[in-house]
Amino acid sequence: MKRSASAIGTMSEELAAAFLIDKGYAIIKRNFHFGRDGEIDIIALDGDILVFIEVKARSSSVYGLPEAAVTPAKQRTLRRVARGYCYINSVEDRECRFDVIAVDLHEKSPVMRHIVNAF
Repeated sequence: MKRSASAIGTMSEELAAAFLIDKGYAIIKRNFHFGRDGEIDIIALDGDILVFIEVKARSSSVYGLPEAAVTPAKQRTLRRVARGYCYINSVEDRECRFDVIAVDLHEKSPVMRHIVNAF
């Protein structure tokens, strides 16, 4: 049975969060929305660095690699939402970065790629 895009997204974000925790990241927030501007899938700490993480998944290779879906337009949206997060939470003078976790679900078991400082 084919999974819905929503189910694939939720499952991929769960896998990504567990993956990050295993790597020693501290998850601060998941699915942060800033008005109508958009959403950041995971916000975490890697040591002292605040990391905004976009999770992209594909259940087939028809549309290419998942990380290719983080287009320049998506990057602008993520930056705007990250600024909103920092404004709301009074985050100042803190090193921040943007990572992407790509999840390939078309193999027998998920294959994950963590792209640190992706853009």
